[in-house]
Amino acid sequence: MKEDLNDWLNQIEEEVIDPNQRIIDPHHHLWPGPSRTEGTSSSFRYLLEDFWSDTNSGHHIIKSIFVECGQGYLEDTSKEYAPVGETEFVLKVSKEAKRKKTFTQIEGIVGHADMMLGSSVKEILQAHIDVGEGLFKGIRHGASWDPSEEIRNSHSNPIRHIYLNENFQKGVSELDSLSLTLDAWNYHTQIRELSSLAQLFPNLKIVQNHFGGPLGIGPYTNKREEVYELWKDNISELAENKNVFLKLGGLAMPINGWGWHKRKIPASSVELYEKHKDYYLHSIKEFGAERCMFESNFPVDKRSISYRSLWNAFKLIAYEFTQEEKDLLFYKTAESFYKL
Repeated sequence: MKEDLNDWLNQIEEEVIDPNQRIIDPHHHLWPGPSRTEGTSSSFRYLLEDFWSDTNSGHHIIKSIFVECGQGYLEDTSKEYAPVGETEFVLKVSKEAKRKKTFTQIEGIVGHADMMLGSSVKEILQAHIDVGEGLFKGIRHGASWDPSEEIRNSHSNPIRHIYLNENFQKGVSELDSLSLTLDAWNYHTQIRELSSLAQLFPNLKIVQNHFGGPLGIGPYTNKREEVYELWKDNISELAENKNVFLKLGGLAMPINGWGWHKRKIPASSVELYEKHKDYYLHSIKEFGAERCMFESNFPVDKRSISYRSLWNAFKLIAYEFTQEEKDLLFYKTAESFYKL
């Protein structure tokens, strides 16, 4: 991470597009210290004031959803119960945010529970619910796995074919029985396995994170067209499962292979639009605006683009959509999915 990240990002100055468009950011993290998540490692802090600095940069961000990233785990308890500490940590931050009610409010928490515990995971899920005071919405058990040593797997250390594992599915069954949601984080090579899981639990609300993680590093370097065609077909297949939603974002991570984090100048909204629009437009075409939600994935994507430029890019992508479709993409789908 660049030492003067904000100074680096501020080299791109853009006027905010449609500043009155209401937005719910359904995917961000908070890092009080070192973290390893979503294909990147970081030793910098990203807390409420940092998040507010981004969300107050011009766009109308009214609410947000925190998504697990291995922070605030309990230390004096079992490994299984430790993730409940993350929900407690974010709840405190959410309460702190109430002191400035005109600023973005954290209205939902997606935590972690080990689905490989099978049916016994119910106790951990109930603990999250109990401490979450109504903000706990569901879990994410990172499933991203690749055989290449050049690609980091999820911080939860998933096994190969985890979505097809019997214990994992028993855990998901408990999630389903409690009417909680499942955030699915995997790579593009695993999208079909997520489709199989979705078919087993047609009443479970699942949201695929970050377009299903199309990779562009390691063995996937210089294979963008090949990866895109496989991703495109698998996303269309995934869309056939009406219980699956899609988070539109997270394509500016280093693992996606664009290399923007290595440049002297960060990406602009126009550049992101031009490079990524096919992913967005294909996804919206297949899922419909009612099952798609724009996401920031900050601060992970902050390594490549500023918050202002990122949401400007989303607005360029949605430019020709109706206002009803824009409202779905920018806040209504997230509001409905997470029952805000």
